[in-house]
Amino acid sequence: MKILFIYPNLNAQIGFNYGIAYLSAVLKQAGHTTGLLNINEQLGYPLDLPRIVADVQAFAPDLIAFSLVTNQAGFALQMAAEIKKHCRAPIVCGGIHPTVAPLEMLETGLFDAVFIGESEYALRDYVHTLETGGDISAVANICYKKETTIFKNSVSPFIPLDELPPKDYSIFDFQKMIDAKNGWVGLMASRGCPFRCTYCFNHQIVELYCNDLNVPSGKLHYVRHHPVKDAIDEIKYLQASYKNISMFIFDDDLFTFDRTYLQEFCAEYKKVSAIPLTVNAHVQIFDAAIAESLKEAGCSIVKFGIESGSERVRREVMNRHMKNDAIKCALAIAEEAGLHSSTFVMIGLPTETQEEVLETIQLLADSRPGRFRWSVFFPFPNTVAYDISLKSGCIDFDKMNMLSNFTDDSCLDFGPEQNLWLEKVMRAFPWYVNARTELPGAERYAELVAEIESMPQEQWSRAKDTIRSRDEEESRRQQAAGNLHYAIRFNRFMGVRSDWTEND
Repeated sequence: MKILFIYPNLNAQIGFNYGIAYLSAVLKQAGHTTGLLNINEQLGYPLDLPRIVADVQAFAPDLIAFSLVTNQAGFALQMAAEIKKHCRAPIVCGGIHPTVAPLEMLETGLFDAVFIGESEYALRDYVHTLETGGDISAVANICYKKETTIFKNSVSPFIPLDELPPKDYSIFDFQKMIDAKNGWVGLMASRGCPFRCTYCFNHQIVELYCNDLNVPSGKLHYVRHHPVKDAIDEIKYLQASYKNISMFIFDDDLFTFDRTYLQEFCAEYKKVSAIPLTVNAHVQIFDAAIAESLKEAGCSIVKFGIESGSERVRREVMNRHMKNDAIKCALAIAEEAGLHSSTFVMIGLPTETQEEVLETIQLLADSRPGRFRWSVFFPFPNTVAYDISLKSGCIDFDKMNMLSNFTDDSCLDFGPEQNLWLEKVMRAFPWYVNARTELPGAERYAELVAEIESMPQEQWSRAKDTIRSRDEEESRRQQAAGNLHYAIRFNRFMGVRSDWTEND
């Protein structure tokens, strides 16, 4: 059969869809043909419904499969509705949003089945069932409607990663993606996360599988690793098959979780590649030995999710039980090892006060990571954080359904004054951090902060689109004076310390 994947990834960073890469590999292994429409304006494919329909018709699929995250679901519904007018092939969807909201997706009437959880084998079995005219009631991990009754089949146990074939890179225009991302290539050596943060889907996945399989979470084997040999073979393949790779970035939720695996991987990696690495770590699972192993392997950047500088917000809203001192310690260890540290922070959380946002800013000012990426909290459906937001009564549902990312705006309503202030912080975040440091340029950045904070809504609306250019101008002045500072670089939600160069 011919299966066409559609991946909406609009108004967002260019993302490599690991799920589609494995789904396609498993289907090809079973003798099927696959194709992909990678809908992203930065790759030259905007939301152009006539073009999408024409490309679907040209491929002539036997099945159309959407891969979705929550912020892209609205785009998918537009595409699926238009495709249905012109194509008779069944349409299905999978990914994290269909997993957590399967009934919502089925009730649109646009999808013949919704896939839940890890579905490499489930999609293969579903395709085989369609091809042979079998009964889909025997296919795991799907939700479907028969006449007026909705059926949800149980999930199957998590897939051992050593069973999967290598990812199918050929389904993507991968060289174009490498070039569009300045040589940064994403990889994953594992699946799953041991933590249960309220705003993330991991706790939903664990609960779903525990309930369906009737096993305790400790027996799920949710956190799994690809064999080190497979990970190294993939790196060797990429280096031999593509050009201009400048950084391998491991998107594992927690690359440093398994110390033995990390050390084995680092020892093997430096034998086959001189390309620098970026990995995700956790401040409570990071020490000098881990930092040394990463550095020796060629790791350049280590990323930490600190999310908030308020211990109350982390504890009560996020279920992240770590102290600010532990955060400062981990960042200092990275710095001492010669690793460029990167931190993720989030603002606009339910129950968060202005003072607690400033605590986040102050933590960054005090700990001085190499860079920080800020985002706006988004209440993903059926998460604990969604329930907290719902209870606080601050969700603007109309706005929530319109947002296509979590970097541009908030769908929580804190009142006009707080909303305006948060918007200013989101636009000029590095200014706020610089102003609270003890660096030489702090006073100048404090003046810039005071200037935008004095602006009423109408004046701010005219000024906000100039922040990026003003930041660049001020950064040049600070550089000329030899002043260490943070500037907006690479994208509109990244603050980078001025001593970072591409050659570090």
